[in-house]
Order: sequence, then structure tokens, then C-alpha cells
Amino acid sequence: MSVNDVLLVGLGAVGTIYAYILQSSKLARVTVVARSNYDVVNAKGMHIRSRKYGTQNAWKPYRLASSVAEAADRPYSYVILTTKAIPEVIKTPRILEPLLSRPYIERYSQPTYVLLQNGLGVERDLYHSVKALNQGEPKIISTVVFIATNLVEKNIVNHNHFDRITIGMYRHGDHLTTTNSPDENAILTDFGTMLERGGSELIIATEIQRKKFAKTFWNVAFSSFATLTGSSPTAMFRPPPEGGQSYTPYIAPQTATIVEKNTVPVLRAILQEMITLGRALGYTDDEDGLPSSLVDSTISSTAELHRDPAMQTLPSMLLDAKNGLPIEVEVIVGEVIRMAKETGVDVPRIETLYALLVIIQNQILGGLR
Repeated sequence: MSVNDVLLVGLGAVGTIYAYILQSSKLARVTVVARSNYDVVNAKGMHIRSRKYGTQNAWKPYRLASSVAEAADRPYSYVILTTKAIPEVIKTPRILEPLLSRPYIERYSQPTYVLLQNGLGVERDLYHSVKALNQGEPKIISTVVFIATNLVEKNIVNHNHFDRITIGMYRHGDHLTTTNSPDENAILTDFGTMLERGGSELIIATEIQRKKFAKTFWNVAFSSFATLTGSSPTAMFRPPPEGGQSYTPYIAPQTATIVEKNTVPVLRAILQEMITLGRALGYTDDEDGLPSSLVDSTISSTAELHRDPAMQTLPSMLLDAKNGLPIEVEVIVGEVIRMAKETGVDVPRIETLYALLVIIQNQILGGLR
């Protein structure tokens, strides 16, 4: 197979792991734009501590750039965006502006864009900007990423034993077509092969929006609760330490029954609001749509994962809030509210989460947190 030139924007935790995966495939020349951590990574490399990929000291991609403008000196087959989607702060077309500029499009054709971002509707702004270039229908791969990884210092990333990515083509205004065209399948297979060769677990979806909606299930409930309480879900599910163990948080015996009878049912009701919205959007009650069983399976799988004494990974929204960084409230919770209003579905519990999270975002952006 031929080697693709790939540009990855955002050398945080997720960006680092997937840059490493792509470069390890030997099917990609990976240029990475590192913004806030460019100087330290350029000088010392990135240190990866992974239970899956091992310890990689002073790792660097094929090429490191400090800005998209610097990297916009060649054509790319794929441009991958791994920065968090915070449209109220900066929209995707602004981040990728040099690749959408007249000088660039006069020299090079548009790449396939790949968005490794949480949330719903994250593709919309980029789609309209690329469409306005009059270079044909935009090619955008959207994704669902399950990975436990944190950036513990500017050039140190911790990663556990697992990463799985689902990829599918973004179809603007269409979330009900469930077959890939030959052209779509060719793009997804080409990109997916690089990921698989690099060691990632891959699923190719025929319709990606329902998969993103299902991923948003977890974030709407558990990321919101974690951010609002300042505690990992381990605070709801992990038993107290015993036999010389030492960890926090955990569920105290004095409140275990109260949490079980009051907190968990509210989480279940929030997820049920998501199911009701999904039905209004046309997602059927089966594995190819949005199964009702997702409510219980989401809670049980989260509980199992967060009972583990070794569990230390925090939801990214909580981690951002703790660090005073903007949170993904609009694309995760706000977009759900907007979709519910458009379809006439009442989601009062999710509206309450949104109202509270917006205040946290306000405090962060105002420098008050």
C-alpha cells in the first residue's frame, strides 16, 4: 500500500496515542501540530506510558509543527483534528483556516478531514466552510473513540490497555442512510487500514451519527455528574478500601444506600430521556439503531469499570474543569438540548445539567475558576 501524508492537529493525550498508532502503521508520514506544548515536545519528545503500546521515551512524529500555518506547505490525504470541540471559544474552520485559504486551495486539493472529537454536530461548521470552497462535496470522517488516556504533563501521556475507534462518513442532513457508497467505503477502508496496522481496534460504521449519539449517552450522564460533583464515577460505585488498600474516592457505607436509591435512578432517567430523543430522531430499538438496553448496559459497564481499585482515569470534562480549561458542554449537552427542541421532546433532567454546566463554563471563561 502507498504511504499517506497525514496531518494531525492537537498533541494532547488522544492526539499523541493516535499519532503514535498511525506512525507505527508505517503507512503514514505523520505531521503533528503541537500548539501549547510544542517547545517541550520539540526539545524532549513525548513520553508515552501505555499498558498496550509499552513505554516510549522521547517519541516524536515524522514532523512536528508549531501551527497549522507552518504545516500547510504540502498536500495531505487526511487531516485529523483531535482538539476538543469548544465552538463558543473557537470554531473548527478557524483552527484549520490555513488549509481553507485561497493560496492553499489553489495549490492543493482538499483532504479528507477526520474529527476525533466528542459531541454531536461537531462536523457542521467545517462542512459548510469546505463546501463554500466549491471543490466538490466535503469528505469528512466522523468518529467515536473509546480510550482511557490522560496528559499528565505537557509531554507525558498515560494510557491503559485499551483503545477502540469507530469511523464513518459524515452525511450532512442525513442520519438515516445506513449503507456506505463504494467511494465512502474506499475512504474508510484506506484510513481504517492505517489504524489497524498501527494496533488500534477498529469498527467501520455504515452510519456514524447514531454511534456518536450512543457515545454521548455516557458523557451526558456521567461526565456531567462528575464535573458538577468534582468526583470521578468511582465515588458512586467503588467499595471502600480494605486489606491494606488505599484509594479515593469510594462510596461510603453511610451513604451507599442513599446513592443507590436516589442518584442511580436519576442517572437512569437521564439516559431514558436520551432514548426518547433517539426514537424521535428515527433510531430504531435494535443494535443497528439505539437499543433500549443501552440504559442498563451503560450503567452496569460504568459501575464495573469504576469499582476497580486501580481506576484512576478521570472523565475529560472533569479534568478540564479541574484545570480551569473550557469544557465541551455545548457539543455534548447543549447540542442534545437543541435537538430535543427541534423534535419536540422534553428532556428536563438534561436541561438542568446543561443549565448548571453552563455556569461552570462561564466561570472558567471568565477566569473565575
